[in-house]
Amino acid sequence: MIFSVNKEEIKIGISSCLIGQKVRFDSSNKPSRFCIDELSDHVEYEPYCPEVAIGLPIPRPTIRQIKKDDLIHVARPDGSGDVTEELKQYGKSIAEQTKHLSGYVFCAKSPSCGMERVKIYTPEGNSLTSDGVGAYAKEIMEANPLLPCEENGRLNDMHIRENFVARIYAYKHWQKVSESGLTIHKLTTFHSHYKYTVMSHNLVAYKKLGQLLADVDIPLAEKAEQYISGLMDALKIQATRKNHVNTLTHIQGYFSKHLTAEQRKELCEQIDGYRLGLLPLIAPLTLINHYLMQYPKEYLKGQSYLSPYPDSLRLRYAY
Repeated sequence: MIFSVNKEEIKIGISSCLIGQKVRFDSSNKPSRFCIDELSDHVEYEPYCPEVAIGLPIPRPTIRQIKKDDLIHVARPDGSGDVTEELKQYGKSIAEQTKHLSGYVFCAKSPSCGMERVKIYTPEGNSLTSDGVGAYAKEIMEANPLLPCEENGRLNDMHIRENFVARIYAYKHWQKVSESGLTIHKLTTFHSHYKYTVMSHNLVAYKKLGQLLADVDIPLAEKAEQYISGLMDALKIQATRKNHVNTLTHIQGYFSKHLTAEQRKELCEQIDGYRLGLLPLIAPLTLINHYLMQYPKEYLKGQSYLSPYPDSLRLRYAY
């Protein structure tokens, strides 16, 4: 990794039920094996259950999102026990207390914690749509638009999982740099670390961020705000195989004067094998990191693309 960070420094908000706490309406939990068995080795969780926090008992009657008079209410299926405002106010309160978080994992489809695709019902109990957002989760995300957020169900997808973890570490890096006091030099250095990462996600963003930093007429505070917003938006976009190949090819150029014909052929074959879907991304990256040890390049050593998070997470082995 390109910056030093301890497990204790990375705080992740998480729905309490996902780490085994029996706080759901039926006294059960909904453990996420990835969060419990893998990610927990690298981060510290701050668990929240908004329904319990606002005073609902365990067990408790189910609640759902109900659309009435163009407004979304969170209440029992018959409309009683409306807790919409309580959940919103608790969300606003926690959002202000958790600016230090570097990520958040929400419980999917929950009327309070769902990040997306929450079912909305009519007052008569008919299913209306599945495009709601949990009342608590909405407050957290709106107050912290840069915060990397995901749901437990989506984290079963290896591409989404890798993307989420990469965003956590990038955002934590930004938090550390910001806390130390931003300067133009620090901002430029930070960007240099993430140039190839952004290239692998979105070429348009790659160019725009470079142009932003080159604009000497924008005050530092405004430039930093625009920069981190642009970076985190770019990182939300899934890196494609095509963009990875383009990025790997750019990096390959740094070794053109050092490698033998046989070594160049081997690296080309690894990149092409990845392009064709015959090899995982880790294959060409491993070879590039090997050559980087043999032929050190300070600029490449600082690239988050080559080591965006702890290798032990093994997130680039599946694609």
